[in-house]
Amino acid sequence: MERISLGHGEGGELTHQLIHDVFIRSFDHGEQARLDAAIISSSSEQIAVSTDSYVVDPIFFPGGDIGKLAITGTVNDLAVTGAVPKVITAAFMIEEGFPIRDLKHIVKSMAQEAEKAEVKIIAGDTKVVERGSVDGIFITTTGIGAIEQSYLNPESMKKGDAVIINGTIGDHGIAILSARKQLGLMTNVTSDCASLNQLIQNILRRTKGIRAMRDLTRGGLATGLVELCEDFNSTMEIEEAALPIRDEVKGACEILGFDPVYLANEGKTVIIVDANEADLVLDILHKDEYGADACLIGHVTAVTEQTGKLKLKTPVNTTRRLSRLSGMVLPRIC
Repeated sequence: MERISLGHGEGGELTHQLIHDVFIRSFDHGEQARLDAAIISSSSEQIAVSTDSYVVDPIFFPGGDIGKLAITGTVNDLAVTGAVPKVITAAFMIEEGFPIRDLKHIVKSMAQEAEKAEVKIIAGDTKVVERGSVDGIFITTTGIGAIEQSYLNPESMKKGDAVIINGTIGDHGIAILSARKQLGLMTNVTSDCASLNQLIQNILRRTKGIRAMRDLTRGGLATGLVELCEDFNSTMEIEEAALPIRDEVKGACEILGFDPVYLANEGKTVIIVDANEADLVLDILHKDEYGADACLIGHVTAVTEQTGKLKLKTPVNTTRRLSRLSGMVLPRIC
């Protein structure tokens, strides 16, 4: 009998199989399964809807906490579809004995981040369960955004399109691991946890050639790009030497045997854009606090009728194919 493993929650190949074999097959999501949020058309406008749950361990970490993470994660899932996030609902599952002081801190973080992102928390629910039934606190959110204009069309990706990321990768994963103190890893890395909706809207309103975006969370940069390649039959090549990685993250990965391209992020998006507008996008990013370290990391090399591939070009001029994250790197990362 097959059973759920921690690897099914890591955002990699096992997660992909679970979603497609169980949920998509049963709920008939169709084309919507390829996006970070579902697009719903009404008589007057389109809206985007996204639901997510947050079980991060520990609940307080350098750069944020589970409350801030719940808002930024929901906001970013909506933003990368081209939607303007408007409202969020939040449900709390709290373990008996959880400190009220910590709950107040978490809720305050949510309120502050929502205000910063210009979204409203409009409804919610609270359940308290017996001690041992939940590890402290879990939060589930649903976000709704309005698509004011259809900026994105992943189907329009073409050979030569630029692949851009708004900053360094792997920060959240290493920050969480350091906070756990399980492996004696001590770093000064803080989570990149941030709401990117205003940055993304600034880019979309000033450009015309954005093809697609992807919120890079579980499974990291590699998994996010593999999903785009496979879902939209595009082959991309990224350059290892061009990837923005902090020295502290590199050092931690060397010690622990991790590959930075598979580490989780919580304030990073990858942007596929017409090569003619790559410099403009980078200029916009560099003027924003959440895009100061943005860089061009690769290009779309082919668009075919067959399933696309993601390739990594190494500093010695060889290439290797990257796949989704396989197995478990860090459980309960978000």
